[in-house]
Amino acid sequence: MQPRTVIINGRFLLGGSTGVHRVAEELTRQCHALLRERADLAERIAFELWVPPGARAGAEALGVPYRVAGPLDGRVWEQVTLPLMARGRMILSLCNVGVIAATHSVTMIHDAQVHSTPASYTPAFRAWYRFQQGLIGRRHRRILTVSEFSKDQLAHYGVAPRDRIRVIHNGIDHLGHAQPDPSVLTRLGLTPGQFVVSLANTQAHKNIAMLLRAFADPALHDVTLVLFGTHGADQFRSAGHDVPANVRFAGRIDDAQLAALFAAARCMAFPSCTEGFGLPPLEAMRSGCPAIVAPAGALPEVCGSAALYADPHRPDLWVDAITRLGHDTPLRARMIADGHTQAARFTWRQAAERLIEELLAI
Repeated sequence: MQPRTVIINGRFLLGGSTGVHRVAEELTRQCHALLRERADLAERIAFELWVPPGARAGAEALGVPYRVAGPLDGRVWEQVTLPLMARGRMILSLCNVGVIAATHSVTMIHDAQVHSTPASYTPAFRAWYRFQQGLIGRRHRRILTVSEFSKDQLAHYGVAPRDRIRVIHNGIDHLGHAQPDPSVLTRLGLTPGQFVVSLANTQAHKNIAMLLRAFADPALHDVTLVLFGTHGADQFRSAGHDVPANVRFAGRIDDAQLAALFAAARCMAFPSCTEGFGLPPLEAMRSGCPAIVAPAGALPEVCGSAALYADPHRPDLWVDAITRLGHDTPLRARMIADGHTQAARFTWRQAAERLIEELLAI
């Protein structure tokens, strides 16, 4: 009997470096690795990564076998070329957008935030996501998501019936493959223990504006807030936010630089009002960096008792927690130990095993 062939939708390799893209990359790598190592699985299932022409470089960097399928690119490739060329075979999409015309499909939708926090997205983005997710939620064989919280939200907003949604938690062990690069500390002029790491993201639900207000408090005048990611001071100011003098923008950084930041930081601050999963706090924990998070979305589910929690609408509570971690050595040591234990629960190998299990059950 021939193994079941699953076509992985490789449009995610056209670009982007979001957490959603990370999930697709790691699951694709791990699924291929599992089949190389386990003959019993390789007899039952096979994966083929299909990519548009513009994603060739991304596929090469990923390091798994791939096929360039057809002459088109982008959304047209995903919605027209891919279903035509893969007709009759299962298509697996891992980045929120599924192939509308292909009913023999499985799609991972990471969250329901276009419904729950519409202000975080442009009207065009919201309209497209709501339209296509509503269709694939009804048409596709399975909808995968990354937390029980997201499953509840997808069902609540009618994206898909609850009994066709399956949860596959993200992994977090990718950061362990990077040798920390401390040059980022020198570039930003940072003193170990005297800075806090968070995201440079202006989306409303990420709630970084609240964190900026916290760092305007005189109690944190000697502590630096380091924001990493694509947005800079100009974007925050354009969005109407004041940027205190003790905030520095690291820009886009690689895993090695991120690991170095986490290893030297006082803590990671993650004040999101909602999250489908929340990779950064667990990335911090794995690197020995305590995490302060909001008790919102999937964050309690994935961080458990290993994080400190603070109300996302109370800057003063974030000031208190950050200050406390600077002075309470036993608390910091306990959080680091608990964080290592919590982060170790989430591996990409386990996620890939769950994914294959779900695909074989269809």
